Amino acid sequence: MAINYNRLWKLLIDKSITKTELRKRAGVSTNVIAKMGKNETVSMESLAKICAVLNCGLDDIVEITTPKVVEG
Repeated sequence: MAINYNRLWKLLIDKSITKTELRKRAGVSTNVIAKMGKNETVSMESLAKICAVLNCGLDDIVEITTPKVVEG
């Protein structure tokens, strides 16, 4: 299972919000933003705060993919 936050970065561009501004408005640490930049997991609480600031749902900022299984 892989997590990426590409949807979040696109949403920030669309809304003209910087990562620093998001961090301050959502009240999350620089570590959270750094982890997201590396597509690492962060707490649900942090994601909920970000969703509240951006007025969006979790699926608008996070994409979870599963590896394809090749049968043969």
